[in-house]
Amino acid sequence: MLKALLFDMDGLIFDSEKVVQRSWNMAGNTLGYRNIGEHIYNTLGMNAKGRGEYFQKVFGEDFPNDRFRDLARENFYGIVEKEGLSVKPGARELIRYAKQLGYCMAVVTSSRKEYVREMFQRAGLYEYFDLFVCGDMVTKSKPAPEIYEKACKLLEVRPEYCVAFEDAPAGVESATKAGVDVIMVPDLVQPDMETRRRAWRVIRTLDEAIDILRREAREQ
Repeated sequence: MLKALLFDMDGLIFDSEKVVQRSWNMAGNTLGYRNIGEHIYNTLGMNAKGRGEYFQKVFGEDFPNDRFRDLARENFYGIVEKEGLSVKPGARELIRYAKQLGYCMAVVTSSRKEYVREMFQRAGLYEYFDLFVCGDMVTKSKPAPEIYEKACKLLEVRPEYCVAFEDAPAGVESATKAGVDVIMVPDLVQPDMETRRRAWRVIRTLDEAIDILRREAREQ
């Protein structure tokens, strides 16, 4: 019996991954690291701590992670203020439909609480969700299962009664390790065979999941 829907954020609800990539390139250029935005493909789903460890592994212990993070954040918000941040196709429709059906809904993201709150409030979607579990609330980032385990515990819903929505392989792995079925909506990275095997469904846009929820509602 399906009781709760768990949503990733960046690249799933918001078309933000490309903006992050641009902000990284701008920060990297300032610090003398060219095309650093290409590394987003290797860090999807990681929290700030995980990304910092990744960059120091790739570029060396002297990589100025704090300065890079501050510059990238400044660049990101500058782009968002100037250009806005669009909601992904089908996201509003699915979220509203799920709310009408009475599902518990949580955002399960590696991003920071302050950023998450601001983006959802800007989009007018904050009030739809019962819970936000963010990257600075856990020790291990995706693909570790900790963040999904925490979400299920806080919602007081067993993993087998939840479905997660994810756009990246690390998120799919995180949810399935926690015992949560996953509907994948690929963004920057297309799923390989292993990710397809892990995912319960792979769809193109979030509103395609409305039919899945409709069938679930009829069967319950």
